[in-house]
Amino acid sequence: MRISVIASLIGARQAGEADININWLLTDSRSLCFPESTLFFAIRTPRGDGHIYIQDLYSRGVRAFVVEEIPEIAASSGDCVFLQVENSLTALQRLAERKREEYNIPIIGITGSNGKTTVKEWLYQMLSPDMTVTRSPRSYNSQIGVPLSVWGLWEKSQIGIFEAAISQPGEMEALERIIQPTIGVFTGLGSAHQENFQSMEQKREEKMKLFAHCKTVFMPKPGLSALEADRDLCRQVCRHLGMPDDVIEQRLAQLEPIAMRLEVKQGRHGCMIINDSYNSDLNSLGIAMDFMNRRPDRANRQRVLILSDILQSGVPPMMFYEHVAQLVQMRGVESFIGIGPQISAHAACFDQLQAQCQFYPSTEGYLQSQAFAMLRDSVVLIKGARRFHFEKITQALEQKVHETILEVNLRAVVDNLNYYRSFLNSNTRIICMVKADAYGAGAVEVSKTLQSQTQVGYLAVAVADEGALLRSNGITKPIMIMNPEMTSFDTLFEYNLEPEVYSFRILDALIRAAERAGITGMPIHIKLDTGMHRLGFDPETEMPRLIEKLQHQTALVPRSIFSHFVGSDSDSFDQFSAEQYRRYLVGADALQAAFPHHILRHMDNSAGIEHFPERQMDMVRLGLGLYGINPRDNSTINNVSTLKTTILQIHDVKASETVGYSRRGQLTRDSRIAAIPIGYADGWDRLFGNGNAYALVNGQKAPYVGNICMDVCMIDVTDIPCQEGDHVVLFGAELSPSLLAEKVNTIPYEILTSVSHRVKRVYYHE
Repeated sequence: MRISVIASLIGARQAGEADININWLLTDSRSLCFPESTLFFAIRTPRGDGHIYIQDLYSRGVRAFVVEEIPEIAASSGDCVFLQVENSLTALQRLAERKREEYNIPIIGITGSNGKTTVKEWLYQMLSPDMTVTRSPRSYNSQIGVPLSVWGLWEKSQIGIFEAAISQPGEMEALERIIQPTIGVFTGLGSAHQENFQSMEQKREEKMKLFAHCKTVFMPKPGLSALEADRDLCRQVCRHLGMPDDVIEQRLAQLEPIAMRLEVKQGRHGCMIINDSYNSDLNSLGIAMDFMNRRPDRANRQRVLILSDILQSGVPPMMFYEHVAQLVQMRGVESFIGIGPQISAHAACFDQLQAQCQFYPSTEGYLQSQAFAMLRDSVVLIKGARRFHFEKITQALEQKVHETILEVNLRAVVDNLNYYRSFLNSNTRIICMVKADAYGAGAVEVSKTLQSQTQVGYLAVAVADEGALLRSNGITKPIMIMNPEMTSFDTLFEYNLEPEVYSFRILDALIRAAERAGITGMPIHIKLDTGMHRLGFDPETEMPRLIEKLQHQTALVPRSIFSHFVGSDSDSFDQFSAEQYRRYLVGADALQAAFPHHILRHMDNSAGIEHFPERQMDMVRLGLGLYGINPRDNSTINNVSTLKTTILQIHDVKASETVGYSRRGQLTRDSRIAAIPIGYADGWDRLFGNGNAYALVNGQKAPYVGNICMDVCMIDVTDIPCQEGDHVVLFGAELSPSLLAEKVNTIPYEILTSVSHRVKRVYYHE
């Protein structure tokens, strides 16, 4: 669409004469791929302002922008065009509305609390053999995601399938105007986002607004399980569209499960695996490559894409694979592996790539090749249609460890970050605590996720080696070292790490070491002891001496000054917290008065962000809350870590017998006892044993029986239908670390950080 047409459709005032042809809409500057044909919408939200990225995008080749204010760069960039509107998000939505109106085809609009993406993907599987289907990529169902999805309609589209999700009243009307569904699918009502609605009935009414102009609306039949309801909705829609019943039942039987997430796993031979088996089309390929491209990584690991034939694209294969080749080139893929007869037949489309390209007719052919055997030190994105069984590649590459795993939801980390951002001013920065291996979740992968979050000003770890590990894996954010050791100074200097300074002993030693190394202006963070009595300078008696020392050297520069609330998690300590804050200000004011540059201030921790937002100052420190546990009441915000395992063996044990070491597992009835592969060597507390806690098997409580062993423990599954190989949840969304901590009289920090490194971490984005 020409930029002049877009200007007319959204009612914009155009500045600049260039009439660029637009193929791509962009709202996130990090996802830029084809700058010469991209239109960037500078959207303002409570968490950020897209206008600040215009200069960077211009330097990267973008020449078309939708803005609310004409930027200064407009005066010196004659090759640019700016479309000025009152509200950039509204303009994006209006453009999508106009695009939708060009298509007189069936459009399916899907909403509900659960199952939207499953129904959408299953409908795609059932309809795509006969029709060219345009659908929402992944879960693009928000106020921004829906218009970007509808923009994907094109001349070959024969049917559209779009999700719509809301989190509060008043949002659905805009999505209905964009999607304009002719067929509605309501998947059901659940508790998600209920806090923003007065009642379930109000939420139902708001969601049903999507169907205001639908001719037909399908709803699940009562009494069906969630899985059965999703399948039945697909059956009803396909029958309505004229598909014969025998074909419907055949395709229902062939439906493949939907992997709702993109997983990141540690692989063999120095490889990192990004497994994206969610769907296989051009949109999802672009999103997956964008994910790979944006994640920082350690030096010298090449980016590898393994891609199968992409089926039912609706585009002539030559044109389609030329487009794929462009995406591969723009995303910096260094090694490309195409698998399948169709992509192999169009290998010439990839001839101009700088990447090394190889093609194989089948998955088995690639697995038997020398290229696979030699795969080393790479970030490998695996993206394939289900019929190619790329799980074989994943399994062959995956690092083999025992069956107990810690699943880490990286999307939940961002959601928790955003939860705490909602308490902050737009210019307040967040220090994210990733010490203790990100509270057991894995500091490298968590930090890679936080790296792209603009409001994260610092990452913080305990010791210098933790910071060096992050730097070695591509992390460039400022890193604060909370407990620097005398022997670590060279590491601080080499990896550009910023230490906390809490005593004259470490201050003097750091000055001497920095001066010997020829360093000047090294940022440091001054710790004040206002009542914790752990580490820090006394703000009322030691500040004159501290200031004098800092003023008479040039090696170090105070970057921030901070302290720590002792009891921000409890209202009963509010008076003490107020006294801490008063003492902190005495020290902070004295230090600031001694230096001309602005010294950052921070004192709020996770509990303080929520309890004392008026004390947020320049920065806050987010620890436990980032990992989904609210320290104010130990409730779960968004669950990040799920520890799970499998049943190794089930024994039928008579009531007269015992279970485990020292015969501590006394039985009161004939029982079914399941052995699971986790023990105290994995960090599982021995105090959980002998019925003090329980695991979840198929959602039901299974108490621990007998002592926890080094590598194995036993649970009672007498009343639970289960079999060997079934999953067991040790903690997660349905069994929080807070609850387990209560069982053994400890705190959730200890539960999270105790999971040993022999337990494999699996990272995913929902």
